Amino acid sequence: MTPADGVDTRSHAWIHARIMLRRNLRHLQRYPSLTLMVMLMPLVFLLLFVYVFGGTLGSGLGSGTPVGVHGGRQAYAAYVAPAIIVMAVAAAAQGTAIAVAQDMTEGIIARFRTMAVVRSSVLTGHVVAAAIQTMVGVTVVTLAAIGVGFRPHANVAEWFAAIGVVLLLTFAITWLCVGLGLSAKSVETASNSPMFLMLLPFLSSGFVPTDSLPTGMRWFSEYEPFTPVNETLRGLLTGTEIGDNLVISLAWCIGVAVLSYAWSRRLYEREPKAG
Repeated sequence: MTPADGVDTRSHAWIHARIMLRRNLRHLQRYPSLTLMVMLMPLVFLLLFVYVFGGTLGSGLGSGTPVGVHGGRQAYAAYVAPAIIVMAVAAAAQGTAIAVAQDMTEGIIARFRTMAVVRSSVLTGHVVAAAIQTMVGVTVVTLAAIGVGFRPHANVAEWFAAIGVVLLLTFAITWLCVGLGLSAKSVETASNSPMFLMLLPFLSSGFVPTDSLPTGMRWFSEYEPFTPVNETLRGLLTGTEIGDNLVISLAWCIGVAVLSYAWSRRLYEREPKAG
């Protein structure tokens, strides 16, 4: 029986997705260094920016200073923490691109195509496993930020809203990296193609207020997708003004997730070229 013989039902999709999720979670357990790398990069940037640059940058935040702090290193720790959380999401998604590319180059996905497996479940397993890995990384990074001076004063509803935004961003970026992994010619290419996701947080409002940037860069920073996400998380966790950033964040994340999902499914269902 092939996937076209009627197995693509909701019950089969759920069962197959659970099987693929277990497979990918075992893969993460077998290679803990990948999860460690996901956490290490944001932690290094957190310590670097707070302890090396934080004293100076925190004194120059102006209107970007979080509620309840008055400049200096603690103010900058509160300001930069949302950007480090976003960076943790981007770092984890890069690992997803690598894992998908490994499945492609090692012939595992080609084998799944010939089996009675719901096709969407193979990719869904990667995405859900990556989401779990990402939330572990985000939790570690958040605790580390608190350790260096970040003092969120969000209520329960605001914490849940912040977690929801992080999850939505995770699924959007992860589906994008699934597509990048499927389209890559090699694992090395897949490891490099998502690097722009690590660069964009630096060009957003994550590390300095946008009004401190040169005109051209300021325009780009104000309209790129990570800036509204940063501002939404900062507002939910530290009490700064959110404005319409939550709506813009939701629009970006949903749009990227839907388009990336459609692109990934098309790449997965594409028949490999002969020869």
